[in-house]
Amino acid sequence: MSGPALKHAHSHAAIHEAAFIEAKELTDLFEKVLKSGDTDKASELAYVVIEHWETRTLRHADSEEEGLYKEIKEEQPELSDDIVALTRDHDILRLLVKEIKEILAKGSLNDDVLEKFHALLHVNLLHNEKEEEILPHH
Repeated sequence: MSGPALKHAHSHAAIHEAAFIEAKELTDLFEKVLKSGDTDKASELAYVVIEHWETRTLRHADSEEEGLYKEIKEEQPELSDDIVALTRDHDILRLLVKEIKEILAKGSLNDDVLEKFHALLHVNLLHNEKEEEILPHH
């Protein structure tokens, strides 16, 4: 059973927008610090960005998969393919976060990390658009 905010398109979209704006602002700050050459601060900030993705977006994704997506599939089986695609988006987000953590664990801090943060933003934006397209029909 999903929470009431997930079931209402407007409040669900607001959750997406707030988390996305925060992730974008953190990524922009990370990029600025990385380009300034302050690798210690950039490394700290990279972990802050990861924590944001894990605690906000990926925790939200888990909630969607455990409740909302199951409910949509039961009530509207014709949307099953869309739910599979949306779940795959979540898996891609999780994979990107894992890859970033692996790079950082090796002590590497480079443009690959920044590119993966940008990829997270892009995948998330496309995912949210598709999900919000489906939600009003739920």
